[in-house]
Amino acid sequence: MENGGVYNETTEPEAKAPRRRPFGCTLRRLWGWRLPVKVVQAIFSFVAVVCEEIVEDCSYCSGLYFFEFISCSAFLLSLLILCVYCTDMYESLGKEKVQKL
Repeated sequence: MENGGVYNETTEPEAKAPRRRPFGCTLRRLWGWRLPVKVVQAIFSFVAVVCEEIVEDCSYCSGLYFFEFISCSAFLLSLLILCVYCTDMYESLGKEKVQKL
């Protein structure tokens, strides 16, 4: 028995996968003034973390530890925002989940 009668070629053309940029980078979500502001925020928070680490000796360190926590948290959160909005992660997570995040 020949399988040619049962298994015909498809009549629909095979869809090509859309071209993806390296690492899925896109600037559609952060356009205009928002992208430079987020990049500057990440740079300033990183500089704050580095400046805090330079301090070798302190008499009242509780404020310094609080500053370290805040600056490190700001740096990590600004990187997270840049990663979510500038990659394909926004589409894969969905708008509602990103807003909740």
